[in-house]
Amino acid sequence: MSNTIWLAIGMVLIVEGLGPLIAPNGWRNMVAQLSEQPDNTLRRIGGCLVVAGLVICSVML
Repeated sequence: MSNTIWLAIGMVLIVEGLGPLIAPNGWRNMVAQLSEQPDNTLRRIGGCLVVAGLVICSVML
C-alpha cells in the first residue's frame, strides 16, 4: 500500500508542476488572483477539489 501512496504523491507532483513548466506567467497570474480571494471562496475551491478527488478515487476503486 505504501507504494501506491508514493505513486499517487508522485502523480500529483507531476500534474502540479505542469502549470509553472508550460506557462509560468499564466500560472503566476492565477496564483496572484487566488491570493486576493476571500477565505470563504478559497475554502469552497478546496472543498470542491477534495470532493472531486474523492469521486475519482471511488470510481477508480
